[in-house]
Amino acid sequence: MLYQLNQLRDLSSLFTRKEVKRWLKDDFKSIDIKLERYNLHKKNKGSNYLKFLKETYKILEENYPNEYILKNEFLNKWLKSELGNQNSLIINEFRTGKAIADLAMFNGVSKAFEIKTILDKEYRLSNQISEYKKIFNELYIIIPKIQINKYINYDDCIGIITYDSEVKNFELIKKAVKNEEIDSNTLIEILHTKEYLEIVYKYYGHLPEMSVFTQYEVCKNLLSKIPNQELNSLFLQIIKKRKVNNLFFNKVNNEFNQICLSLNLKDSEKNELIKKLKTNIN
Repeated sequence: MLYQLNQLRDLSSLFTRKEVKRWLKDDFKSIDIKLERYNLHKKNKGSNYLKFLKETYKILEENYPNEYILKNEFLNKWLKSELGNQNSLIINEFRTGKAIADLAMFNGVSKAFEIKTILDKEYRLSNQISEYKKIFNELYIIIPKIQINKYINYDDCIGIITYDSEVKNFELIKKAVKNEEIDSNTLIEILHTKEYLEIVYKYYGHLPEMSVFTQYEVCKNLLSKIPNQELNSLFLQIIKKRKVNNLFFNKVNNEFNQICLSLNLKDSEKNELIKKLKTNIN
């Protein structure tokens, strides 16, 4: 079956944080609208919203592999088995300076992953890489396999992972060169107050005299004096304490893993979401 680009784009809007929040409130109006808009109501009547969304995901995967699809498939098929371990922390859309990494992983090292679909322009990539290098040990871009020649020589330091939309698999083409530098000024901007205070305390053994009004500048100065290797190690220890629910390991209903990561849903909340999506389509 052939699908119009506008229809695929419209259907892809179902896999967003905003929509999931509606489903959790038993609001399926946006799905109903699309069922009517594309004459799909009769075909799906008596079924449920979960089945329709899973079928829609498959259609998008085959015909419109946008950023959500690529990010979700990367979580499901690659990240855990190839680059992570049980002690890894995965954070969705991690802000670094003036850029936001699509995915960030922290275990023994910090890794940033930037997804570039066939629909993306590359004009922002240079600035993104520049920002990520201030914090992350390794940088990877995930690109369509057919665009490998476009990116292979883009930057000698970044790793490249390709996605083949036909056979639906990821392949490591080039490993990232490890970055040993870490910019303390950027680091303090991304940390919570209690996090940079803990780093200072751990390294110096005490907190200097300061007020809520001066603590930022005082700690900023102290962080700048910590050797790179030790600052990086302390950063990894602190960031891994963040309470993030990494549910992308789920194999059942894994079409929603990236949304659940984005919303930081607990296991019980994801189960509740699936339960609500099993509501019948009238």
